[in-house]
Amino acid sequence: MQIARFETGHKGDILTLDIFGDWTARHVGGIDAALRKFADKTIGRELIINLKEMKGLDTAGAMMIQRTFHSCQDRTHKSAIVGAEPGQESLLRQVLGHLEPCQIDPPQDSPFVTMLYRTGAGVSGVYYSTLELLNFIGLTLVTMMKVMVNPRRWRLASIAHHMEETGLNAVPIVGLMSFLIGAVVAFMGAKVLQQFNAQVFVVELVGIAVLREFGVLLAAILTAGRSGSAFTAQIGSMKIREEIDALRVLGLDPVEVLIVPRTIALVIMLPVLSFLAAALGIIGGGLAAWATMDISPALFMARTQEMVVLDNFWAGIIKAPFFAFVIAVIGCFQGMEVEGSAESLGQRTTLSVVQALFLVIVLDAFFAMFFLELNF
Repeated sequence: MQIARFETGHKGDILTLDIFGDWTARHVGGIDAALRKFADKTIGRELIINLKEMKGLDTAGAMMIQRTFHSCQDRTHKSAIVGAEPGQESLLRQVLGHLEPCQIDPPQDSPFVTMLYRTGAGVSGVYYSTLELLNFIGLTLVTMMKVMVNPRRWRLASIAHHMEETGLNAVPIVGLMSFLIGAVVAFMGAKVLQQFNAQVFVVELVGIAVLREFGVLLAAILTAGRSGSAFTAQIGSMKIREEIDALRVLGLDPVEVLIVPRTIALVIMLPVLSFLAAALGIIGGGLAAWATMDISPALFMARTQEMVVLDNFWAGIIKAPFFAFVIAVIGCFQGMEVEGSAESLGQRTTLSVVQALFLVIVLDAFFAMFFLELNF
């Protein structure tokens, strides 16, 4: 076994590199620096590498030989690697596609700097996402106004279909959840009010809480998770299949065809679902009060009519169209932002639900403060 070494020379204007010994990972480390210096000198010149006297070769030696030969990109047919055996030629060809150096990871910043960077990037992302969402809301409102003033552009079949999907098909889950929430509110209220011997006031607690907040809020939350995510998935799938581009080619406005019918349908149906949720919530609370506190249904309904004013009902229903508009627009907006992959579709669907729930809660808090100022 011979130690790896090389000799340099020239034939006229062509440099020569003669390889000797074992060019394996075990022996080539000592000559790597000298070979790199020689490679720098060959830039712009022709080079012939002679492997006739080489005794052994592995991937490390092959990489070094190919790196030296390709250190200059301007060599012509005069340059060549000669004297290699068939096995050595095969190995040289295999390493040819792996000459690029590996990327080195950048140095890691301190945790504090990383936190500041991620915070700044997050704030910037929220800012630009908010601008894009506001622009989309404006576009949707303008298109809706154009459709409203021209009844011939109403897509009644599409609106009716989405009313069924978002409203009628959601009745079982919304009704069941509202009924149970009403019962839970009654149970919790009864447990607290028993300490003051004031169980009868559970009627006011259930009536006001369900009519004013829980009914519409629960309907909106379930709709955001059910219909908002469905809007994103439907429009995102169309974006992936380039169907939205096809609509534009046909001269159709995707906002008018896809977004306006969904928004109108949800704005119509969410108040209906909220009314249903409020009614079933009160029924659930009444049955719970009857079962735990012996408050008869007749007494429960009579006291509800006497003590729970109608303003509480309107305070809940008024919020429903605003919640519906926000849920529909965010669901459609995230669908339009899908970038053409299943991963993007999944991310946008998740983001749709999260943003819709967040804005519904924010709007609910705004209405609560607004009604408080109006003493409504």
